[in-house]
Amino acid sequence: MSTRDVSFDTLALEPATRENLRSLGYLEMTPIQAASLPPALLGKDLIAQAQTGSGKTAAFALALLANLNPRRFAVQAMVLCPTRELADQVTAEIRRLARAQDNIKVVTLCGGVALRGQRASLEHGAHVVVGTPGRIIDHLERGHLTLEALATLVLDEADRMLDMGFFDDIAKVARQCPRERQTLLFSATYPEGIAKLAQQFMRDPVTVKVEAQSDAVLIEQRFYQVTRTNRFETVAMTLNHFRPISTLAFCNTKQQCRDLVAFLLQQGFNAQALYGELEQRERDQVLAQFANRSCSVLVATDLASRGLDINQLEAVLNVTITPDPQVHVHRIGRTGRAGEQGLAISLASMDEMGSVGKIEQYQKSESVWYERDTLTPTGRGPLLAPMVTLQIAGGRKEKIRPGDVLGALTGPDGGFKREQIGRISVTDFSTFVAVERAVAGEALRKLNAGKVKGRSVRVRFLEP
Repeated sequence: MSTRDVSFDTLALEPATRENLRSLGYLEMTPIQAASLPPALLGKDLIAQAQTGSGKTAAFALALLANLNPRRFAVQAMVLCPTRELADQVTAEIRRLARAQDNIKVVTLCGGVALRGQRASLEHGAHVVVGTPGRIIDHLERGHLTLEALATLVLDEADRMLDMGFFDDIAKVARQCPRERQTLLFSATYPEGIAKLAQQFMRDPVTVKVEAQSDAVLIEQRFYQVTRTNRFETVAMTLNHFRPISTLAFCNTKQQCRDLVAFLLQQGFNAQALYGELEQRERDQVLAQFANRSCSVLVATDLASRGLDINQLEAVLNVTITPDPQVHVHRIGRTGRAGEQGLAISLASMDEMGSVGKIEQYQKSESVWYERDTLTPTGRGPLLAPMVTLQIAGGRKEKIRPGDVLGALTGPDGGFKREQIGRISVTDFSTFVAVERAVAGEALRKLNAGKVKGRSVRVRFLEP
């Protein structure tokens, strides 16, 4: 396929949309975009199989936006996602891609947030709804959400929604959508439930499949044999040897997540756990700290981590081997993104060797083993995250924006350099700002003594 073939200019998009794509740095289509956008823009139903990070969000977002009538204030497109984190990312991407169009309103409907505010957003009129199946059903049953104008239904990461037991919920939502609609289904894998969904709720879908990209060659995979008793100790040895700034460590159970985090904290690491039963407030705090590099190690289950898109992830650590080789490939694919070198370390005991064999067959390559005693400390002192998170009591409800916080820290009253300030995340009721560890205490003092958006604020350290 030539460069000309993968240009967005080859698609039937409005000139303003193409110009917006160029301004966002979208110059050429990724393979999944090149394969799925032509049939999707023609209004065909679509089953697209591609890994996370392949550009699929833009693929379905451009299709559903092309289908919208901005002057009609009714829900014309809906995206179902497995997790709130993915829904938030999808919403942000749709808004970016919709900048060239007349005031497109996108509303996120997920659990962990009061129904009342979401209902008010819907009452003011929305063109696109992005949400999790359970909360979408809540709004449908209460009459807050009506779908008679729906033209496009998107099922994003459909395989994970099926893994999480959402088949009946997806079916319930789909039955309330108009029969004459377009359905776009995106999935990293193709379990039986996908065919069942397609048979029941899609019309002659076009199927496209894009193989995992060659990023795998940028990922160095290392296997170490461990025992049940030295597995956690080996995790610590690995971190002290390679000293990655940020590591996503996968466990197969939430109890193992909790146990490993407790062990790592005792060893002096900045570690946090992410699993399904965390309250939304806790999830927001954990993800903010990991994304802004004030938490070195995020220990997560596969379901809890789905939908996370963390830039510059140095290492993935498989604390336990997954029995599903497709899940293994999905795990390690979180590192080595965008041309960066990545490191994937897997710890396997004797009773996990059968799962390692399945991974070898699936990847069509032998695993490379290293001796555990080669893991020797290569740095001085504990592996500390380079940033520290400050939590400000106030967020979107107080109309705080990232620029307000940055101004307070880098203006005359703050006096900090822009390079000393990291990522700033604003949620409904809190704002999280990362600052370099060396100046964190002074930044806390100045924010508490000064003002943000003309108001005094309460600020505290948010430590793992």
